Amino acid sequence: MKKQLAIALAFSISAFSFAQKKELKTADKAIKNKDFGAAKAALKSVEGLMASMDEEQKSKYYYLNGVSLFADGKGSAEDVGKTFSNFDKVTGDYKSDVKAFETVMFNDFLTKGNKAYENENYGVASTYFENAYNVKTSDSILLYYAAATAVNVKEYDKALRLYEKLKDIGYTGMVKEYFATDKVSGKEEILDLATRNLYVKAGSHIKPGERLGDSKKPEIVKNIALIYISKGDNDKALAAIKDARAENPDNVDLIVNEANIYLQLKDEDKFKELIEEALTKEPNNKVLHYNVGVVSMNKGDLANAQESFEKVLSLDPSYSDAALNLSNLFIEKGNVVIETMGKLGMSKSDDAKYEKLKVEKNTMFQNGANILTSFLEKNPDASSNINILNQLKNIYSALGEVQKTKEIGAKIDAIGGQ
Repeated sequence: MKKQLAIALAFSISAFSFAQKKELKTADKAIKNKDFGAAKAALKSVEGLMASMDEEQKSKYYYLNGVSLFADGKGSAEDVGKTFSNFDKVTGDYKSDVKAFETVMFNDFLTKGNKAYENENYGVASTYFENAYNVKTSDSILLYYAAATAVNVKEYDKALRLYEKLKDIGYTGMVKEYFATDKVSGKEEILDLATRNLYVKAGSHIKPGERLGDSKKPEIVKNIALIYISKGDNDKALAAIKDARAENPDNVDLIVNEANIYLQLKDEDKFKELIEEALTKEPNNKVLHYNVGVVSMNKGDLANAQESFEKVLSLDPSYSDAALNLSNLFIEKGNVVIETMGKLGMSKSDDAKYEKLKVEKNTMFQNGANILTSFLEKNPDASSNINILNQLKNIYSALGEVQKTKEIGAKIDAIGGQ
C-alpha cells in the first residue's frame, strides 16, 4: 500500500508540473500574440499551483504576469502597479528578461508622458513620469517632472509625496552646463558640449567654459513648505525651510522662501527681518529692497519705505512699481495734512493755519508728481506706463492743474488707457 501511495503521489506531482508548464507556455504564446486576456486567464489557472512550483517556474510566472498586466501599455494604473510588484519577485535568469522589458516600459511611459505634457494634460503626464522613474530610478529628474506637473493641476497631496521623496534622495537637479560667448552679439550661450566645441573651433564663439547649473533644491523645499501651508500645517512648512537653510545658510532663495512663508502667515515683522538678512548677502537686489519698502509702508514706517524705494530706482530706473509707491508715500503725507486741515475751525488763526497747511499739502502732492515726471523722462515709452500716467493725472487734478491734467489725459486716451 505504501508503495502504491508513493507512486500515486509522484504521478500527481508530475501532472501538476505538466499543467504548470502548459499554462505558462500558453500565457507566453498569448503575450506574443498580444492576447493579454488569454494570457491572464492561463496564468490565473495556475495560481493555485504556486506552492508546488520551483523557483524558475515562479519567476517565469511573475514575469509573464507582469507583462500581461502591462498589456502593451494599455494596462490600468492599478495593473501597472501590480506589474512592478510582480517583477520585484522575479529571481534568477528571468531578471534579465525583466530588465529588457523594463526598457520597453520606460520608453512607453516617457513617450506618453511627453505627449501628455505637450497637450497640457499635466495630471496624466505626472503619472507617466512617475512610472518612468519607477522603472529607472537613476533618472531622478523624472520624479521632479512628476512632482512639478502634479502641482500644475493642484494635485497637492501627490506632489507633496513626490517632493518629499526628492528631498529624501537628495535630488538637486544640478547638471553641467557648457557655454561660450557669441562673437557677434557678445552674449553668452549655453550649448551642448559637441555644439559648443564645434562653434569654438569654427571661430564664431569664444571664451568656452563649463559650470554646474542652479540647484532645484530651494524650489523643492519651497513647494513642500507651500503645500504644507495650504494644508494648514505651518510647523512642517517652517521645518522644511529651516532644514534646508541649516544645510545651505547662505542661499538667498531659501531665506526669501522662509520670508514668504512668514508673509503668508501675516507676520510682517519676521518677513522684513528675513528680507533684510537676505539683503546683507545681496545688497543690490532690487526686488528685496522693494519688498522691504512695501512692508515698511504697510507698517507706517514711511521714512524707511522712502529709502527703500529710492534705492530700487537707483538700481533700476525703470522699476515702475517703485516709482508709484514712492509717489504714493508723498500723496499719503499730503492726505494726512488734508485730515488736519479738515479739523480746523473758522477763526482767523485757523484760517492762517489752513493756508499754511494747504501749501504743505500741495508741496507733498507736487513731490509725488515730480517723481512720476522724472520716471517718464527716463522711460518715455508711455504705453508701458499707463499706471504712472493715471496717477500723475490724478495728482494734477488734485492740485488744480487743469492744463496739465488735460495733457496727461490726452496721452492716456492716445494709447487707449483709462
